[in-house]
Amino acid sequence: MARRKQRTSSARVLAGLPVIRRQNDLLEPVYEADPDGRPVVHHRTLGIMLRAGTITKDMHDAARDFQAQFTIACYDTIVCMRFQRDPSRANRAELTETQIDARRRVDTAMDALGGLGSPAGGCVWHVVGLQRSIREWAMRQGWGGRPVRVEHAQRILVAALGVLAGHYGYDV
Repeated sequence: MARRKQRTSSARVLAGLPVIRRQNDLLEPVYEADPDGRPVVHHRTLGIMLRAGTITKDMHDAARDFQAQFTIACYDTIVCMRFQRDPSRANRAELTETQIDARRRVDTAMDALGGLGSPAGGCVWHVVGLQRSIREWAMRQGWGGRPVRVEHAQRILVAALGVLAGHYGYDV
């Protein structure tokens, strides 16, 4: 009986999450756990841009600071309220002081970028905060409901990271 050769598929499973490899894909999926232990998948867009020389180390550090505050603020999680509240249990929707402080810092940074409705603010919120790819933001979200070309989206992100680095006090 001949042994069948196993085909290597482009989709593999790692930590219970599918890994999809596309041809000429520059983004490496990173699998980590958030502070609550839930698995998180994100791409190393900022690392690739730093290695390519598109952004400076200060811009990268400012983006990582924003990313950390965004995660602490729990803007990336969805909490559903129960219809009937059990007073004996703690309400998961209540925020801690650390989360409220992190939300203030994120809001201040977003104000420096022009708000969520601006191209810089929307790009940083989705690409840096929610850790989506630039291509995904450009195609799905864009600015003002219109798609943006990927090249323009990358330039918007670079300019926004420059403003963010200045806001956090890095030398740009």
